[in-house]
Amino acid sequence: MAHQNPGGLFGFSPLKSSSFSLFRRPFSLYPIFASSSPPPPPRRKWTTSFEEQNRKSRSPMERDKATSFNPPSSSDSFEFNKRRAAGLDKIDKPKKNLKRNTRTLNPTNTIAYVQILGTGMDTQDTSPSVLLFFDKQRFIFNAGEGLQRFCTEHKIKLSKVDHIFLSRVCSETAGGLPGLLLTLAGIGEEGLSVNVWGPSDLKYLVDAMRSFIPRAAMVHTRSFGPSLNTSDSTPQIGSSKPPMDHYVLVDDEVVKISAILLEPSRLEESGSKTVETSVIYVCELPEINGKFDPKKAMALGLRAGPKYSYLQSGQSVKSDFKDITVHPSDVMGPSVLGPVVLLVDCPTESHAEELLSNPSMKSYYSCPDNSEDGAKLVNCIIHLSPASVTNSSAYQCWMKRFQSAQHILAGHEAKNMEFPILRASSRITARLNYLCPQFFPAPGIWSSQHVNNSINSTSLSKCFDSNLGESISAENLLKFTLRPHGNLGVDRSCIPSRLTSLRVMDELLSEIPEISSKTEEIKRLWNGLHNKMMIEEPWLGESTVPSCLENIRRDDMEIVLLGTGSSQPSKYRNVTAIYIDLFSSGSMLLDCGEGTLGQLKRRYGLEGADEAVRNLRCIWISHIHADHHTGLARILARRRELLKGVAHEPAIVVGPRPLKNFLDAYQRLEDLNMEFLDCRNITTTSWASLEATRPEKITSSGNAEGSLFSKGSPMQSIYKRPSSPLTDNSSALPFMKKLKKVLGEMGLEELISFPVVHCPQAFGVVVKAAERKNITGDEIPGWKMVYSGDTRPCPEMVEASKGATVLIHEATFEDALIEEAVAKNHSTTKEAIDVGSSAGVYRTVLTHFSQRYPKIPVIDESHMHKTCIAFDMMSINMADIHVLPKILPYFKTLFRNQLVEDEEEEETDEDSLISDEVPSFFIN
Repeated sequence: MAHQNPGGLFGFSPLKSSSFSLFRRPFSLYPIFASSSPPPPPRRKWTTSFEEQNRKSRSPMERDKATSFNPPSSSDSFEFNKRRAAGLDKIDKPKKNLKRNTRTLNPTNTIAYVQILGTGMDTQDTSPSVLLFFDKQRFIFNAGEGLQRFCTEHKIKLSKVDHIFLSRVCSETAGGLPGLLLTLAGIGEEGLSVNVWGPSDLKYLVDAMRSFIPRAAMVHTRSFGPSLNTSDSTPQIGSSKPPMDHYVLVDDEVVKISAILLEPSRLEESGSKTVETSVIYVCELPEINGKFDPKKAMALGLRAGPKYSYLQSGQSVKSDFKDITVHPSDVMGPSVLGPVVLLVDCPTESHAEELLSNPSMKSYYSCPDNSEDGAKLVNCIIHLSPASVTNSSAYQCWMKRFQSAQHILAGHEAKNMEFPILRASSRITARLNYLCPQFFPAPGIWSSQHVNNSINSTSLSKCFDSNLGESISAENLLKFTLRPHGNLGVDRSCIPSRLTSLRVMDELLSEIPEISSKTEEIKRLWNGLHNKMMIEEPWLGESTVPSCLENIRRDDMEIVLLGTGSSQPSKYRNVTAIYIDLFSSGSMLLDCGEGTLGQLKRRYGLEGADEAVRNLRCIWISHIHADHHTGLARILARRRELLKGVAHEPAIVVGPRPLKNFLDAYQRLEDLNMEFLDCRNITTTSWASLEATRPEKITSSGNAEGSLFSKGSPMQSIYKRPSSPLTDNSSALPFMKKLKKVLGEMGLEELISFPVVHCPQAFGVVVKAAERKNITGDEIPGWKMVYSGDTRPCPEMVEASKGATVLIHEATFEDALIEEAVAKNHSTTKEAIDVGSSAGVYRTVLTHFSQRYPKIPVIDESHMHKTCIAFDMMSINMADIHVLPKILPYFKTLFRNQLVEDEEEEETDEDSLISDEVPSFFIN
């Protein structure tokens, strides 16, 4: 590909061209069913519009995979991968067995440690993870949302992980598990799997994930503990044992890992479910033999040779020069007991009381009243329990039984709240905030309100009795070394320096001194454009702004782009989620990828995010790919927690039918307090069946099916399924009426789904505000927002976007990669812009960028006069939307040095885990 003029591009210079990025693109974290499909068919030269003779020259299979339509409303044709749209591409690839790699273990373990991964201090939305590291094995305890993103930034090689253990089975501890399983399944030609362990509730999570994760990726899921009262196809360990016995899960020459269950019998207030099962994990390393003394061996008449090895392996031998038997104890120094680590998760005080009386823990206590022979010395205890539990009398009484253990408190606390976990994205957000605070408000985690709430070291020390062993608060990447034995203890060498907003600003001003003048330019521009909003602006090429923006208030609507990357969470962009803030009228989410709750907390702070979650009335999901919905369970669970005991309505979730299968299965594990509507129940046709007396009010976005999905079309079977006909809305009518009522309360007139071309049952959505009165009392139309979901440009997309105030359109690939865009049924940047232009959209916002573009995508400025590119945490108030295109050129100044890494990353252990499949620019 010829290099384009770098002066007209954002993102890549000739040194790092788009063609180069094609060969070094990051491997997808969601490769099975997400936007990174199985390998596409052999590449062909695609064009945006091709001649009929070119089509005839293709083979029948090629014609099936690449289909062109000429919609009646447009002379332009478009292409898409029909097999992918129909879901048939999955059968093109051989099924994987997904076995674990066979590793040769090293019993001596020259390196072994436990390490804290993501304490959750800045957002407190998930349980922290813990890595148990050996030379040839890796174990992770808990896999909350954001684990992969954290590991990518800090070079944790997930491909080396052998086992994942869940201390509880819920969205807090397992929200990142679906993405991790899909990641491993896509590594290499054959894919990898991982052994997943958890209490018997794990069956419910496995059943739920099977709706979008291949069964082969979960063949190594194993539950333990008392059997559930249902048929359980998941392998279960020790189900016949009493619940308080040890369940030995791993026992090899390197480590023994066992589980002790905590199952308080107390019922929740609702009485519908017992308190969740929690697990204590015990990790015991084998004893280290004493050092062999060759001088003693020689004194006992032994010559150097094989007998030395026999003695070191525990065998007695005959002396070479004396008539005696030499025993290992004669020549070996004293053995060193293997270190023992406990990981304890007590989510409630009821669990703490159960822990205190648990007989299975007796052999690990070091208290004087423990007279049991063979008591084991516990070296380190990692407490995943929240501060409210660790401060309880029952829990502290239990902690006193380990007088010599190192206590590491990794539960949620306010301490260090203001220091972000995801440093790279926080740095980008802070820089954007400095450049244009109007569209990039200050991150909530750096708000001064949290500093005053931090727990200082003095108050922390008062929480614990002086008879306890040393207690410290966990920090990210804090280690406790287990081997070599001489280094046993806490190791702080890997803890990253604390990133502050002041430090980020100093770096920015040093790197780009003129950025301060650019900030002042934006400020003047902003004030000038707001003052002259209704006056002709030649640079816009338009005489007026839409009437719906006349005297619009700042508390009308704001779009917050929480995640703007495709397929996988990365250092700089999280996966898709769009928060629509209607202020006092409520809020809604459009898509909800993994980590959405954490992103809300980074944007609004802890209290602000909780308020945002409480106010959620509706969540709309475009399709079942993992990068668009795996954060949903965590959001719904958090909303349920926040509204417990308060009169409220369940959240309404609108999504494709397969999403309901996931949610129904998941609700057996954790109540989500929601009601579901199929996207096909809120098309224009479906709404017409609800309001047959006023059909004219709900036809403004065109026919729901459109020409592409009409009867006799090759795409008909993709949109309509015989098992649930589109026209059968009878069972959904009560929920449709409820949604209509909720929309009215939110000041919305329409919420309409329409089919798009990506995968089976993929949709876009139209959100339209109700009419309102201007200052003179005249009725003016409400704004109209359209979101594409994932799609190729198609007639339905153009039709639905007609007259939209703002279109949020996916732009996964740069223009040069049209072939890949067609193969994966995504759009290029120019195609997305053309959709907006064809539909007469006032403003187009591009999002869902491939993670091959770590910070900023490749964009041709000449097409951007009505367009802007999105960044994580970008907040677009409807009152400011006219300014959007004018801000775009300033991003070029901010990201001019993007090829030079702007971070001073901390050095990490060379063997500390970065994924082989992720190219260097993805982690730079």
